[in-house]
Amino acid sequence: MGLEDDFLGNDVDDEKTIEYIKNYLPQELKEKFSDDEFYYFLDLIDEYYSESGVLDAQPDEDGCIEIDLGKIVDYIVKEAHKDEVGEYDPEEILFIVQGEMEYTESLDEE
Repeated sequence: MGLEDDFLGNDVDDEKTIEYIKNYLPQELKEKFSDDEFYYFLDLIDEYYSESGVLDAQPDEDGCIEIDLGKIVDYIVKEAHKDEVGEYDPEEILFIVQGEMEYTESLDEE
């Protein structure tokens, strides 16, 4: 598989993730964010995982790694402000982070 195939595969994965998150969100938030915002949020979530050391953490005896969703939300809100993308309500962003986490966990169950 070439580099172009990797990018196309990532786009399909992101599309599936965004669809899952949209279905996960409460009704009043389903139409609030654009697809571009969802892609931006996913990029920030990936960036947080890469920079925070979460990916290098050792799992506990159940094979789980503790992830603080509040820290991810804070990171997204701070970066969006810094990048001048917008001001976001942390409570609304939490739903997106939870949706992404649920989607990732659903893939592990397959």
